[in-house]
Amino acid sequence: MTARINPIAPRLKWDVLSPGELERIHEATLEILEEVGIRFPSDKALTVLEQGGCAVDRATQVAKFPRALVMEAVSRAPGEYVLAGRDPAADMLIDGKHCYLSNDGSGVFVYDHKTGEKRPSTKNDAATSARFVDALPSISYYWGPVVTSQDVPPATKALHDAEAVFTNTSKHFQTVTTVGEKPARYLVEMAAAIAGGVDKLRERPILSFMQCAVDPLGHDGPNLEANLVAAEHGLASGFMPMPLAAGTGPATLAGNLVVQNAETLSGVVLLQLAFPGSPCFFAGAPSVIDLKTGGYTGGSPEDYLLAAASTQLAHFYGLPMAMGTMATGAKEPDWQAAIDDSLSTFASVMSSADMMNGAGLLNGSKILSYPHMVMETEIYSIVQKVAGGIEVSDETLALEVIKKVGPNGTYLAEKHTRAHMKEIWRPNVWDRTPYDTWLREGKKGALEKATEIADEILENYRPEPLPEDVVKELRAIVDRADKELAGA
Repeated sequence: MTARINPIAPRLKWDVLSPGELERIHEATLEILEEVGIRFPSDKALTVLEQGGCAVDRATQVAKFPRALVMEAVSRAPGEYVLAGRDPAADMLIDGKHCYLSNDGSGVFVYDHKTGEKRPSTKNDAATSARFVDALPSISYYWGPVVTSQDVPPATKALHDAEAVFTNTSKHFQTVTTVGEKPARYLVEMAAAIAGGVDKLRERPILSFMQCAVDPLGHDGPNLEANLVAAEHGLASGFMPMPLAAGTGPATLAGNLVVQNAETLSGVVLLQLAFPGSPCFFAGAPSVIDLKTGGYTGGSPEDYLLAAASTQLAHFYGLPMAMGTMATGAKEPDWQAAIDDSLSTFASVMSSADMMNGAGLLNGSKILSYPHMVMETEIYSIVQKVAGGIEVSDETLALEVIKKVGPNGTYLAEKHTRAHMKEIWRPNVWDRTPYDTWLREGKKGALEKATEIADEILENYRPEPLPEDVVKELRAIVDRADKELAGA
């Protein structure tokens, strides 16, 4: 059976932008949208925008957005909805009050912790990763895939990925690699086969879409058209800008936020003009360029500030945020990875990001490590405890038991202790054994314990299976797609 999900409901909040600063970024964003515009390399998208009231230049494929149109369109987007799991116990209420963690996605290598080998990922790895995510209660939904199927035709890779995912997890699936209208329609057909038809899928959306933007101030045509298919079927969708400060965005963090905000808002406007009221969300993975290599950093102080500020901006518009989290640049599960993951998770949770993508990948979201994913769920549980804050009530002030125990007593045997002791955080992999015990047990630390947990899951955990007729239908859909799109 699917492990029940374990979201965070934060009581504490970290705001890195003041109300006045939010308003200034908002006004700067509207100015860019109106005067500079966003590139939409899709005739379908440009037609929707033009008919909706945008100024469209077909030669440059740039659309400019009147201020009033932007805010009117954004007001149509729902601020609350459900992302369903095949198992109802895995449903996620997106309401601005809960933070849900996913795995990271689009990796291309797997690190085999038994052999030390790093190898290209396969369809079987996509399936195994889905089964692994299904077993972890701290991970609420499957995003990606974690690693892509590189042993299948490129034109239908996303559909092979989806087949592997759908048959190995009952949690919600948010695709990030399905691009183009035809692949998107095949994927919706697959989800409908599981849900019991397109109407049932609309009622219980077990699938959602996320697409990357093309920084700065642009989108990708196939990405746009895939999200339009999602919105057509009532499936939540969002666009994820990834501007690199000093590269594809201004060197200043405020300027970087303006670029990201303009890209995301323009995608929301497109979806609401095409299908008013369709569920959508902001997304983001802003960072800064590495000034030595010119590459993506995957963990820097600026990342944490940008993550928190981006979530504030999404909530400023009354929309959910899916924030890139735990994207460490470390090559193995080490001290650097722990710091990157801890601080980025803290930033996302304490700013109340609705969705966080996510756990499991190293080296700037390239290499899958299962023990690393287990350790990241431990980090998540620590931040979960911190975000819960301190409850102050008659029960928690504990005056009666304090008076009863008095000076120099102990609380260990008190009923009040037994009633509340399970609230105290306990580790799964962190080592807190006495030193002599640690030596006697072979100097096992967090990585060794996480590896044992990972091996246990990989060897023994089995998800709730799909009915055999549905499995066969998914296989037939992918076969048809291979013939049409890949010429297989």
